[in-house]
This record gives sequence, structure tokens and C-alpha cells, in this order.
Amino acid sequence: MFFVDKPYVSEFVKETLLENALPVVATTVAKSLGLKDGTRFLAEDEAVEQARQGRVPLLYATSENCIGWIAEHLSFTGIPAKIELFKNKLKFREMTRPFFPEFYFREVLIEDLATVRFDDLPVPFIIKPAVGFFSMGVHKVASREEWTAAVAAIRSEIDRTRGLYPEEVLDSRAFIVEECIDGEEFAVDAYFDAAGAPVVLGIFQHVFASGYDVSDRVYITSKAIIEENLAAFSELLGQIGKVAGVRNFPVHAELRRTAAGRVVPIEVNPMRFGGWCTTADLTFRAYGLNPYLCYFSRQRPDWPRLLEGKAGKLFAIVVLDNGSGIEAKHIRSFDYDMLLARFEKPLELRKVDYHEYPVFGFLFTETAADNFAELEWILRSDLRPFIKTGPTDAHSNLKGNEERT
Repeated sequence: MFFVDKPYVSEFVKETLLENALPVVATTVAKSLGLKDGTRFLAEDEAVEQARQGRVPLLYATSENCIGWIAEHLSFTGIPAKIELFKNKLKFREMTRPFFPEFYFREVLIEDLATVRFDDLPVPFIIKPAVGFFSMGVHKVASREEWTAAVAAIRSEIDRTRGLYPEEVLDSRAFIVEECIDGEEFAVDAYFDAAGAPVVLGIFQHVFASGYDVSDRVYITSKAIIEENLAAFSELLGQIGKVAGVRNFPVHAELRRTAAGRVVPIEVNPMRFGGWCTTADLTFRAYGLNPYLCYFSRQRPDWPRLLEGKAGKLFAIVVLDNGSGIEAKHIRSFDYDMLLARFEKPLELRKVDYHEYPVFGFLFTETAADNFAELEWILRSDLRPFIKTGPTDAHSNLKGNEERT
């Protein structure tokens, strides 16, 4: 069964649900998200009963906002406990300690941030919410001065993001401090099958502007990225799946591959692929593989066939987060057309109400590998050239054209 919730459900997901008669749990929020007429809804009590009848039910959520419903109604399945193993970064580190016994991490409560002894921490390090989402509250620290600035920034971010997501998705009461993992970062969509074996459905390299960048601005996928990493990532996910004991379980994993080739997990997000219907949707755009159907039909991708003719092409997700320093209340409009003109081959633009969420939208692109400069440019842009400030109708340039292809 399929769960949909805020903040976003793409047209591709809506079409997939309708055309394949995938059952959607009819929560109040699900019924308000504009799913297509004819979508197969499953009453909440019926969903609970079907879960009771299945040994390991197949569940998928477009948003971690659904975790609360699953915890409340499906505790008898054992799935909420599995979700907690992954969603809580402290529990995840404890679970994977046998594979990485030397890895440093510790919990710090929000009220203790100001009193932590900096000299006790492994510099450089990462601090982030123990239960988090979308790079919110994530900071890299390499000096005492940066630690002081990070603590101040975290308190400001807590105030700014309070109420955007449920506590099951973003909980700023506890943080995890962990050592930095050097190497290239990747995002992986996968599921564990009925036997607990991992099935990789997409691999994206997370590109950064600098060593201190922790944003989600650009992710790229290509024939080479998938071919070079498929075996190693599958092996690590297999180890994690075995110790977690998960079956029929979709995940979005964030991993780093060191210069020596060792693969280390950053985190593994449960019950979904990339947030905001991003990575799985672009996998379809790039390779013709529908990860949602692959999971529900228990299929394994034929990657050699899917990657035919894809050499020399980069497919990218560009997250248009508001890094301008301009508060949304002062923004009159965002020039999406001017932005699109900067790209070789835009595939799809998804606008977001930047007065409600700190992001202007998401852009899918296809770029020739020898034109990586256009992705480097957007990676470093603060987006100010596309922002017009002044008195505004908060939703003026979001009306209509919610998805542009």
C-alpha cells in the first residue's frame, strides 16, 4: 500500500498510482493532495486489516510525514521499530557499530550545546539533528570559532523551521556529533526484498561546492556513476539489511566512498526514496525505470540494458534552496524562466511555495558530460539574480504551471 503526504506529491507519482491501481491509504491529508480521479483509495481501517493479513506488508511513503500514522496504526507489524532503527541516527550508528567499530559519534541534547567541551570533540566533525531531514541543522565544524557559530546557527534554524515537519521527521531536541567521513558522497534508492536482499534502483552523486558545503543543491546520475558503484553499494546495503532484519522495505541511503574505496554509510532513510519525489522520478526520466513499480512488483533492474545509449550524459536534480539570505516575506517573485535559460536541456521544473518552505523549487536537467560547468555554476549560485524583492502577493508567480516539462 502507498502513503502520500505533504510537502509534495509529483504528477509522475499521481499518474503511477492511477495507471497501476496502486492502493493509497485514504488519510485526511492524502485525500487533500489532488490525486487523480479514479485513484484507488484504501480506507484506513481496511489498510490496517490488510496489514494484519500480510506476513510482511509492502509499504511505501512519499513523505516521512506518514511515519506517525504507521507508528500509530501498524505497530503490530514490527515496521515502526524498523523505521526507528534507521530514522534515529544514533540508533543507526549503534546498529552499524560492528562494521565500523572505530567510528566516533555521540549524542548532545539541545540544552547542552552551550556547555559541551570542544576539546572533547574530534575536529573536524559534523553535527546534525538525531532525527532530521533535508540538511536542516547540519553543520561541519573545524575550529572553536566555527563551533560557536554553529551553535548560534542551530538555534536560529530551530526557530525558523519549527512546525514545518512533524517530530517524526525533524526533531531538534537531540543532536548527533560524528567524525567527518572523507570521500565522494552518494544517494542510493533501494529496497530490501522478501528475503532481505538489497535491490538498487538508482545511484546519485551528491556534488558539493566546497569542503564546507552541506547543502542539497546538486545530485547527478550517469551510466558511469551507476556502473562504478553498483556492486560495492549493494554489498554494504546487504550487510545493513542483514543486521537490521528488514524485508519488503524501501530506503534512501546516503553513503561516502573513500579514496581507498571503502564505503561508509552516512544515514539510511526508511520507507521512501529521495524526498519530494525527486530521485526516483529522475531515474524514470533518465533511464526509463519506474522505481515505485519496481518495488511493488518485486522486480530487479536490468542495468546493462537500461544504461545503453547513456554514455556521455549527466542527469541532475537541482534543489533551488533559498540560500540568498533574503527572507521569503521580502521576496516578490522568482524568475524561473531566466533560470531555465541557463541550462542546456531542462527536463522538468517543479515550483514550490517558497513562503511555506525554504526552497524555490526543483529542476531536473540533462547535461552533456563535457558541459559540467553549468552544474558548477548553479552549485555556487546564491540565486539572488533570479529574486525580485518588494511588496508581494505571496503566491503570485506560483499560480498555474506547477510542473513544467
